[in-house]
Amino acid sequence: MSRIPLIDTSSAPAASKGVLDQIHGAFGATPNMFRAVANSPAALKSMWGAFGALGGGVLPAALTEKIAVAVADSNRCEYCLAAHTALGRKAGASAEQMAAAQAGRADDPQTAAALDFALKLVRQHGQVGDADVAALRSAGFNDEQTVEILAHVALNLFTNYVNVAFDVPVDFPRVQLRAV
Repeated sequence: MSRIPLIDTSSAPAASKGVLDQIHGAFGATPNMFRAVANSPAALKSMWGAFGALGGGVLPAALTEKIAVAVADSNRCEYCLAAHTALGRKAGASAEQMAAAQAGRADDPQTAAALDFALKLVRQHGQVGDADVAALRSAGFNDEQTVEILAHVALNLFTNYVNVAFDVPVDFPRVQLRAV
């Protein structure tokens, strides 16, 4: 049971209603995470706006979903692991690729470099160095892509914390967290 109310459109603050309608239109339903965040219109607008902006970025969706599952597993977020595994499969990644990404691994060297960087950001609280950024460049990422990788990590930290802190019920097909 969620630690805060899961808001639906009929009881949402007026400033959240339009955003919830957009989310419902995008998913065909309103995922519980957004219903939890709808308690704060400002937080909901921020989260949905970030999803929209980054969804229009230069990184391919399959890569961003792999980053999301790696970050989710690292943060022990069952909700985001389930949601982004499903979204990654929809973006064309195989079940095996998503499971590998969950563990921070990929056969493709460029994807592996992005996952390594993303997990360093999480585990080292942003304290990465010149060599870490150089490794991304060596893997073929330019500065725009590098900043977007960081932005995806930041957005996923926000969503992970919402779901873990508020114990938001998972409404996507469940995926097992890796053993620690």
